[in-house]
Amino acid sequence: MPTLKSRRDFLAADRGMRIVTPAFILLVQPNACGAARAGFTASRRLGPHVQRNRARRRLRELARLLKAEAVAGADHVFIARPAVLDRPFPVLLADGRRALAAARRRLGA
Repeated sequence: MPTLKSRRDFLAADRGMRIVTPAFILLVQPNACGAARAGFTASRRLGPHVQRNRARRRLRELARLLKAEAVAGADHVFIARPAVLDRPFPVLLADGRRALAAARRRLGA
């Protein structure tokens, strides 16, 4: 899944649907390019750079494993929450599946 790079894309996704899980917040917004794209962010509230980088790595792996379940033609932004660092990966994967299923239901995709 291609990644979002520009600030404009992240801000556009912020106007979309918001799905909250214990480990991350998923923003989903239909895009003009027609392909599913993903972006990852972790604020300084999460901790020092080592923890923020680890959180983003875990979210990138989550998106890689769930790219087949992503909403086609939409931007997905994963915002890390503190629980992403401690949550077992199989539970994180289940959270991701539930969040993407909710996004598909809400968008009717």
